[in-house]
Amino acid sequence: MGWTFGLFSLTVAAAVTFYSYFLMATVLDNCEKQGRRHIRFRELASDILGSGWMFYFVVSVQTTINMGVGVGCILLGGECVQIMYSNLDSGGQLKLYHFIIMVALIMIFLSQLPSFHSLRHINLASLVLCLAYSLTVTIACILAGRSSEAPSKDYSIKGSNLTRVFNAFSSMSILGTIFGNGILPEIQATLAPPATGKMFKGLCMCYGVISVTFYSVAVTGYWAFGNNAKSNILKSIMPDEGPTLAPTWLLALSICFVLLQLFAIALVMQCL
Repeated sequence: MGWTFGLFSLTVAAAVTFYSYFLMATVLDNCEKQGRRHIRFRELASDILGSGWMFYFVVSVQTTINMGVGVGCILLGGECVQIMYSNLDSGGQLKLYHFIIMVALIMIFLSQLPSFHSLRHINLASLVLCLAYSLTVTIACILAGRSSEAPSKDYSIKGSNLTRVFNAFSSMSILGTIFGNGILPEIQATLAPPATGKMFKGLCMCYGVISVTFYSVAVTGYWAFGNNAKSNILKSIMPDEGPTLAPTWLLALSICFVLLQLFAIALVMQCL
């Protein structure tokens, strides 16, 4: 999407979702004042749009999204482990699907653990891991971009006009997904009324962290690799061919943060 449209889209997606979540928090607060307390999206949808088929429609959409997020987390975790494995043992016999199976088994086990009562601790650990991952990847991208062995930087948008359009819509769908929050009603239900002001402060803090993490990785990754940046930036820093562009220990630390973050997501998703 390039520098201008990419940063613009990231900012617009953040602003739109922030306002949407604030409106939802206000609606939840008003419903609670009227004696209708909701702790699930499907309950809120049934109250506002009517019971019956709407309840099952929301459940179907949530289930589909959760399945997609779960599968994506498993694939990402397996890919990250495979990247590190291939760099430590280039002649190893293990393939990507082996690591996907390993990560899937761990996440299935973790998803069975009771965790809702300690969700605040999991969220705190997830926050720390997110900041740590962003810091290590940002440093790695800066080191890679300044390396003498770094690939040449090209910031032009590749492909035909049709390809650019499809890539733009794909990027916007990814932006819409990464700003998604599936447990906002559950979070608000833990707050003493009135919750709107508290949720606004929480959203400000949340999007402050998002700005630090998203922009730092996006800007340094695109600066270092241009239009050759991979969807998984670690694959750009640790290419299949050629030398690793950042210290291996730093990248191993980043992969550990990613895996732990994905495992935390497995615990949170069971609450949806």
